[in-house]
Amino acid sequence: MAPFIFFQCVFTLMISITAAALQPPLAPALYVFGDSLLDSGNNNLLPTIARANFLPYGANFPKGNTGRFTNGKTVADFVAEFLGLQYSPPYLSLKNFKSSIPVTGLNYASGGCGILPETGRPYGKCLHLEEQFDLFEKTVKSELPSHFNNNPEKLSDYLSKSVVVISIGSNDYLNNYLETIFFKTSQRFPPEPFAQLLVDSLSRQLERLYNIGARKVIMFEIGPIGCIPSVTRKYEHNGQQCVEDKNQLVTHFNNRLPSMLTNLTSTLTGSTFVLGHAHWLSYDAAINPSSYGIADSTNPCCKAWLNGTSGCIPLLKPCRNVDNNYFWDGYHLTEAMYSVIAARCIEDKSVCIPLNLKELVNV
Repeated sequence: MAPFIFFQCVFTLMISITAAALQPPLAPALYVFGDSLLDSGNNNLLPTIARANFLPYGANFPKGNTGRFTNGKTVADFVAEFLGLQYSPPYLSLKNFKSSIPVTGLNYASGGCGILPETGRPYGKCLHLEEQFDLFEKTVKSELPSHFNNNPEKLSDYLSKSVVVISIGSNDYLNNYLETIFFKTSQRFPPEPFAQLLVDSLSRQLERLYNIGARKVIMFEIGPIGCIPSVTRKYEHNGQQCVEDKNQLVTHFNNRLPSMLTNLTSTLTGSTFVLGHAHWLSYDAAINPSSYGIADSTNPCCKAWLNGTSGCIPLLKPCRNVDNNYFWDGYHLTEAMYSVIAARCIEDKSVCIPLNLKELVNV
């Protein structure tokens, strides 16, 4: 891969976002679901230790430490900018819904949670995927109709043109399958049956999402969890960059996604389920960081608890050149890496397949 790929992606993304800002929105709304990779502040209002509403989180974000688990923007934020929309606010932050709910989209993502309801429970309350879809259904049935003069056809048309972004599943491994103190999941399920369990559950939930009204959905793979500091600093990896047997675990899940999403698209009339095929991109950036303008793909940028394997220690200054870092804390990426993933999803059909985001909005 060419050494200038990182700068090319970022430049392309900046041009796309600038152009979008000068035109009408490319979609009426952006709805976001998932875990801490996309959480924009929902966990701030939940009784959980999985929070990021303090510095140095948000150190490079225009609105400060909003609850995003990174130094700046997430993939969803870059997608919103490309679409010409405001950042989708966290659903739980809105109080008087019927009068203040935005029609440009909402974020239901919740750090620590996963596809399975039990994932994340030992760390406090979070919104698992079914609960997120419960809230979305409430939005569609009770809170949005008044904005469309209680006209079901107008609401349905709006939902069919809106974009949905989902990134979830890594916690089902990190905070469930690999967690042997609170869970015995790995003793009950070999890797492949567990992956199938997750995909079957996800498929049912995505069909429910369609029945609520969503039509354009981007579902991202689970990233290479064997490369994150939380894993590389806990498990032996014999001099390799990543703990490859942990990466193999999520590969069983990722390999099942394409056929599942293709099946949903073919059976659910008018739907388009796009695969965010970002595992290989994230892995390649970890192994070949210089090709993406990254100098350090091993260490967290912020000073993180437990020898760099957890969240940022409050108020301590992070590394000086954050854009040179792959990881922000023990689990999450920097804005620089999120910008690469977003740019490639917007422009490149090798990351978001079979349609990139530019093509999806025109379906």
